[in-house]
Amino acid sequence: MPERPAEAVHPYQSLTPDVVQDALAAIGLFGDGRQLALSSYENRVYQLHLDDGNLVVAKFYRPGRWSDAQILEEHAFAAELMAAEIPVVGPLVMQGQTLHHHAGFAFSVSPSRGGRYPELDDADVLEWVGRFLARIHTVGAAQPFGVRPALDLPSFGAEPRAWLLAHGQVPLDVQSAWEKASADALDLIAAHASCLRARGQKSVKPVTDDDADADAAGGTR
Repeated sequence: MPERPAEAVHPYQSLTPDVVQDALAAIGLFGDGRQLALSSYENRVYQLHLDDGNLVVAKFYRPGRWSDAQILEEHAFAAELMAAEIPVVGPLVMQGQTLHHHAGFAFSVSPSRGGRYPELDDADVLEWVGRFLARIHTVGAAQPFGVRPALDLPSFGAEPRAWLLAHGQVPLDVQSAWEKASADALDLIAAHASCLRARGQKSVKPVTDDDADADAAGGTR
């Protein structure tokens, strides 16, 4: 009988609770065994209780997704935001660095901080959120990224749309409507980008590398 093809190994198959605890211990943080998986689309993120009573959040980056240089650029940006008194929770500096490696995984550790949902039906809160986002973009515009990929209209909009249409990935019964709606959406984004350029703002930057990680290589953050 022909041999069955080997099943693909999931990138996180070897990331067991013991490996997570050993990774923390390798940088001088010792857990008491309590470990909670947090929501994350791209990476694996855990809240861990330390034996000194503190809570930390460990992020294990998906292997092959980002280079160390790209991750460190994100860490540096988080540090810039914190220096500007923007309430971002950046990674801890342990053993002189923010990015660590254990058992084939790159990871970082941050203090655990609670939060709450904003009252989005409150106009005053929305105004505050707008000012808050403007502060983030102001910090990001001060210095360009060098190695992170571009989050731009061609690579994240026009090119994927063209591929989906060329390879018949949109069901025929909705293809015409989808084609028009996606074209209208891209036109709207392009118009918004033109307005930003007219106001002297080249681009905007998502803060987290976990679920919307990208920015312009050599462009404005």
